[in-house]
Amino acid sequence: MSIVVTGATGHLGRFVIEGLLEKVPADQITAVVRSEEKAAGYAARGVKIAVADYSAPETFDSVFSAGDKVLLISGSEVGNDRVGQHKVVLEAAKAAGVALLAYTSAPRSLTAALADDHRGTEAAILESGVTYTLLRNGWYNENYTESLAPVLEHGAVVQAAGDGKVSSASRADYAAAAVAVLTGEDHENKTYELGGDTAWSFAEYAAEVAKQTGKEIAYSPVSVEVYTGILTGVGLPEPLAATIAGVDASVEKGELVVTSGDLSRLTGRPTTPIAESIAAALKG
Repeated sequence: MSIVVTGATGHLGRFVIEGLLEKVPADQITAVVRSEEKAAGYAARGVKIAVADYSAPETFDSVFSAGDKVLLISGSEVGNDRVGQHKVVLEAAKAAGVALLAYTSAPRSLTAALADDHRGTEAAILESGVTYTLLRNGWYNENYTESLAPVLEHGAVVQAAGDGKVSSASRADYAAAAVAVLTGEDHENKTYELGGDTAWSFAEYAAEVAKQTGKEIAYSPVSVEVYTGILTGVGLPEPLAATIAGVDASVEKGELVVTSGDLSRLTGRPTTPIAESIAAALKG
């Protein structure tokens, strides 16, 4: 029996592997990666490595075994048939007879186009009949704190979210929830709505960055159209820019506020406040 993690060298996958190494022997963990070189550090610690690609179904033929618990981390290529990619993993997992397939989805409340791939994948999982856990991850603190350079340069947080709030948490928090499901009991055929303990607005975010840096930082709300233009202006493809701006429209409607408490319950600890992630980003 193995715990198998796809996308294991990605931002979230790294935290999941580290969390698993604290809970189970390394030889019970299989890291699914596209590049063996990137996984050399895992291999050196005794983690099994499987090289496979969502876009090459045949590479998944021997990745899973009966009784495995699998974490399908959603593909990062938005707009590139993510549902089709996820189905490759789902079908291979079903054929192998895995014990559990956990999937990193999006909050049920999110109506932005970004959620469409997640809804499609969830439907395929339910239709397949595999034993599942849906981890509906809310927003990551790092979605914002990793983009502090332009905020500090221009003295402004620019978003199209109005006065909307986000109950975000750190990647480490969401990874810890996945680890709890993969190593724990009684998570079969359950859905968890995951988000941070405290929701914050972009005005509050700007004020926190100002407080920690001593700089004047203002929140500058703009329309979805203007924000899309800003994003394309810095080199993002139009479809991706529109998708990101669409998330802000959802934020304004309150769709990224998750109040279930599932995340802190699963991890057994409070979620990471946005102020803490800002401080970490400023140090880094």
